Amino acid sequence: MGFLKNFFDDVFADERPTAMAAPPTSSFEQLSEGQLEAHLQVAQYGDFTLTDAVRPSYNLEVVPSAGYRHDVYRDEENRADVPVLMAAASKERLLDIFMELIEQLGETVDVVLETSHGHRAGHHTDLYREQIDMPILQSILWDFEDLLANDGCTGIAVLNPSVPQEVQLDEHKLLIAYGASLQTYEEILDDHQIPCREQMRFITEAEHVHSSNERFVDQFEELKMRLGMDGE
Repeated sequence: MGFLKNFFDDVFADERPTAMAAPPTSSFEQLSEGQLEAHLQVAQYGDFTLTDAVRPSYNLEVVPSAGYRHDVYRDEENRADVPVLMAAASKERLLDIFMELIEQLGETVDVVLETSHGHRAGHHTDLYREQIDMPILQSILWDFEDLLANDGCTGIAVLNPSVPQEVQLDEHKLLIAYGASLQTYEEILDDHQIPCREQMRFITEAEHVHSSNERFVDQFEELKMRLGMDGE
C-alpha cells in the first residue's frame, strides 16, 4: 500500500485564515482506494521530486515545482512587517540547502522543533532549545535526515535572536527565511539554481495531505532527546 499506509490526517485546505463557514469539497472524497493510492505514490513532477511528507490535491490545483518568492509577515505584537523568503526545493537538494541557510545565522543558535504527532488537523506543539553550537546542531540534524525530510508532522526552525533572523523547514518541507537583509539567503537559493518566481504558488496554498508513521514518532522523540528538549 506504500504511501497510503502512512496517510495521517484529514485533507487540509489553504491554511491561511478564511471567512468560509465550512470547508470546501475535497478532491479526494470521490476517489476509490486504488485511485487514492496511485495519486499518493506520485512524487515526481517534471524535474521536481516531493519528499514523502506531503502530497498535493488530486486535481493538482498547485503543481509542485522549485522556486522562491518574497513575502511579508505582519508582526501584530510589534506592529512591524517582517520580510520573508519562501522556497520549495526538490527532495535531493532540500537538506543541503537548509543546512547552508542555517549556517548564516551564526555559530550559536536557538532551535524550535514543531510536532503535530497526535494532534488534530491544524494543531501542533513547539519545543524550544536555546544556545546550541551550529556544528553540533548540524551533526545531529544529519543523523535525522529521513525524519526531517519525510515526516509530514515534523518541522524545525533555527534562529538567532541577536540578528534577528530565522530559518524554517516546515511540515510541508518548504524553506522559509524571516528577517531583514535576506540577500545572502537569496544568493544561496540562486547558487542552487532555485529560480525566483514571484507569482508561484506553494503546496500549502491549496488542498494537500500530510503523511507520517510510528517510526517517525519514535525518531522525533529521539531527536528531542538528542537536542536536550524536555516536555511533551
